[in-house]
Amino acid sequence: MVPIRDDNPVTITPYVTFGLIAVNVLAFIYESSLPPRALDGFLHLAAVVPRELSLSFQGIPVNQPVPEWVTLITSQFLHGGILHLAGNMLFLWIFGNNVEEKLGHVKYLIFYLTCGVLASLSQWYFSQTSGIPSLGASGAIAGVLGAYILRFPQAEILGVIPLGFFFPTFRVPALYFLGFWFLQQALYGVASLQTPTNIGMESGGIAYWAHAGGFIFGAILGPLLGLFNDKPKEPWYS
Repeated sequence: MVPIRDDNPVTITPYVTFGLIAVNVLAFIYESSLPPRALDGFLHLAAVVPRELSLSFQGIPVNQPVPEWVTLITSQFLHGGILHLAGNMLFLWIFGNNVEEKLGHVKYLIFYLTCGVLASLSQWYFSQTSGIPSLGASGAIAGVLGAYILRFPQAEILGVIPLGFFFPTFRVPALYFLGFWFLQQALYGVASLQTPTNIGMESGGIAYWAHAGGFIFGAILGPLLGLFNDKPKEPWYS
């Protein structure tokens, strides 16, 4: 199921959401310009490598020019391919503007980056010895989805189901669409702990625990930062 849009208009210009999309696209263009060996080195430098992060937490040098904890932020703007980037930016485009409107620009940026960091730490917790770089905006965006489902559970999501040459559309409340998405991530995360399959980052796949963790932290942090506060915000803040 692929979302197309939501029936949930905003009254602001979501500058932060637009800016995050732009930074992600520019970072991917830079990645794409690198030859394979340079790209591999760049990803090991800027993406989260759980094994190296574990060593840094123990005070053991990992021979990197920047502190390893910095990758918890830089990794949020890297992607492994055009489809990876496009899927993440589609979700951010659809759901980010409404959360930004409720939190305000500054709090929303803090919220987004914090969810990304906590999502990466969630994945790290379950794969502390992995040497596979973890990257992508999906953990931070999962936080946006966690806030969205709390604040706008009845907002209608228009989506499409790709079935070969047929693309039937559907409408469903955000509660069901995003609830199903979260349940899927959580179940795959549990499966990655039980069986040596190609599920999860340990096998070079999708970091499902980052998705599930980001979603949960977003649902927690959103209300704490004023997700349900409808009072008018100051101009610099709104």
